[in-house]
Amino acid sequence: MSIIEAQAPLHEAHRDNHTHRDVNGGWLRPAVFGAMDGLVSNLALMTGVAGGSVSSQTVVITGLAGLAAGAFSMAAGEYTSVASQRELVQAELDVERRQLRKHPVDEMEELAALYVSRGVEPKLAREVAMQLSKDPEQALEIHAREELGIDPDDLPSPMVAAVSSFGSFALGALLPVLPFLLGATALWPAVLLALVGLFACGALVARVTARGWLFSGMRQLVLGGAAAAVTYGLGMLFGAAL
Repeated sequence: MSIIEAQAPLHEAHRDNHTHRDVNGGWLRPAVFGAMDGLVSNLALMTGVAGGSVSSQTVVITGLAGLAAGAFSMAAGEYTSVASQRELVQAELDVERRQLRKHPVDEMEELAALYVSRGVEPKLAREVAMQLSKDPEQALEIHAREELGIDPDDLPSPMVAAVSSFGSFALGALLPVLPFLLGATALWPAVLLALVGLFACGALVARVTARGWLFSGMRQLVLGGAAAAVTYGLGMLFGAAL
C-alpha cells in the first residue's frame, strides 16, 4: 500500500506534464519557412541591387516588389502542394474504404496479422481486430493509421498553410525594407535589422525543436548573412560591368 501511495504522485505528475505539441498541423512549417525565406530572399535581393550603386528609391521599390511577389508565390505554392497532398491521401483512403467494403474479412485478418507482428498473441490480435472492424469508419481510421501512417481526421489544411506562408513571408520580407520606409538612405540599417530578425527567428524556432536557441539563431544569422554578402558582391560585379 505504501509503495502505491508513494508512486501515485509520480503518476499524477506524469499525466500533468506528459503532453506533446501538435506536430501534424499545417501551419508551423510554412510559417517558419515563409519568415526565413522572406528575410533571406528580400535581404539578398535588396543588397544585390544596392551593390550595383543604384538609388535608395530603387532599393525600396525592389524590396516592396520582392515582398509582394514572394508572399503571393509562397502562398500559392503552399496551397497547391498541401491541397495535392490532401487529395492524394483522400484517394488512398477511398481505396482502403472500398477494400473494407468488398473484403471485410481479409482486411480484418490483415489487421490481426499486423498486431501479431508487433508481439500480440494471435488469439488476442484476432479478437482486437474483430472488435475494431465492427464500425466501418473506425476500421478505416485504424487501417489508415497502421498502413498509411496518417490520421484521416487531422490532415493539414491548404488554406491554413497558404495564409501562414503569406503572412510570415510578408512579415519577414518587410524587415529589410522598414528602415528605408522610416527615412534611412543607407543600406546598413536594413542589413542590421534583417540580421537581428534572422537571429530572433532562429531563436524562436528553437522553442519548438530540440536545438538550443543560440545555435539555432546563429545558424540562421550566418546563412542569411552569407546570402546577402554573396548577392551584394554579385551586384557590385554586374554594376561595374554594365
